[in-house]
Amino acid sequence: MPPPLLFDLSRVDLSADPIYGRSDIDPLNPQRYEMEQLDGILWVDTEARLVLGYKDVTQNEFWVRGHIPGRPLMPAVIMIEAVAQLSSFFVKQFFGIDGFIGFAGIESAKFRAPVQPGSRLLLLGHLTKLASRKYSMDVQGVVDKTLVFEATVSGMRV
Repeated sequence: MPPPLLFDLSRVDLSADPIYGRSDIDPLNPQRYEMEQLDGILWVDTEARLVLGYKDVTQNEFWVRGHIPGRPLMPAVIMIEAVAQLSSFFVKQFFGIDGFIGFAGIESAKFRAPVQPGSRLLLLGHLTKLASRKYSMDVQGVVDKTLVFEATVSGMRV
């Protein structure tokens, strides 16, 4: 049985325009071209350290042709990259961590359902630890109200 979501999605208007889009994300996150895996931020609660972003998964993703021909499935590593980018943006934008943030770790990852082109992958995050150089965030991915993955990711300023 999947765990509960990190926060109640009914608190958020999921059809609203993002409060932060690519033009806001790009100055803080260095990924470009095929590696841009965070399309927008829909909601934040800095007091509770919660964030909701998304990745619109299209037929034009670099992995569609080869993973898996005839039935493209978003690779798990790309899902984790998306939440790593979410966490990096969140700590830089709202908690004053600056400079380059590298991926430092992943714990307790579970992948529960496939993500296919045409989906909006909602990215939920709860910042659980924050120090001057390192942080950890509990993360989840949701497609059409279905929890598709969960993990804890950490990043470090390098």
